[in-house]
Amino acid sequence: MESLLHLISRHGYIVVFVVVLAEAIGLPLPAAIALVGAGAAVASKVLRAHVVLPLAISAMLLGDSLLYILGRHMGWMLLGILCKVSINPETCILRSAESFYKRGKMTLLFAKFIPGVNTMAPPLAGSMKMRFDQFIRLDFLGAALYTCSYFVAGYLFRDFLMSIVHGFQSAGHAIEAVLAVAAVLYAGYRTWLYGKYSMYKLVPKVQVQELAKKLSAEGGADKVLLVDVRSHGYYDENAERIKGSIRLEPNNLEDELKNLPKGKDIYLYCT
Repeated sequence: MESLLHLISRHGYIVVFVVVLAEAIGLPLPAAIALVGAGAAVASKVLRAHVVLPLAISAMLLGDSLLYILGRHMGWMLLGILCKVSINPETCILRSAESFYKRGKMTLLFAKFIPGVNTMAPPLAGSMKMRFDQFIRLDFLGAALYTCSYFVAGYLFRDFLMSIVHGFQSAGHAIEAVLAVAAVLYAGYRTWLYGKYSMYKLVPKVQVQELAKKLSAEGGADKVLLVDVRSHGYYDENAERIKGSIRLEPNNLEDELKNLPKGKDIYLYCT
């Protein structure tokens, strides 16, 4: 944090623009801290509010628009790439899609405040074919709310921030040691989680032709169950399904699984 605030005080507008844009496109850079630092810099007369605020909002809109366009053309492939930092990419996508489904397009107003959903919302909007003019209006309101919230916090609590920075400077070596230990523990924890969930990385698949043969064989339809598990935004009650398949709601698995028949081979299909 100290180094970021120092960069903002020296290179101001460029640092804020780059950090906000980087986070908007999914890179692990702290836009919130940059905006808080920008607010403190304006309070200290280092930066000007009428320049830094439009610049930060523009950076966010630029990054979000890029993800929207990529999401429109790449769909879930892009969502999977963005979720690679997650232990379970499928859960990452589903959680974001669920938020988008439950709250609709209004998700864009508060998505920036929710880790994970902040980067996923624009490509989800694109992949769900939201009109760009509608997307950009809602995204602008969300970006403005997010930017102004952290900027105002930095502006109002400038003195408190400076005392924290000075505290870091005086406690230097002790804090570095604590951070180093925390980094090692976190790396170990992530490695443990990776091993725990690695069994789910390989999902058995079947070719369409092979499944068609099973269904067309005598009595095949009685031995096979096809299940539609398309996620929110890609399924509605009027959506076409494979003949003979049933619908299973991915966000209500615990109850849905109780209703599945016993003694059948179950094949799932999604988007």
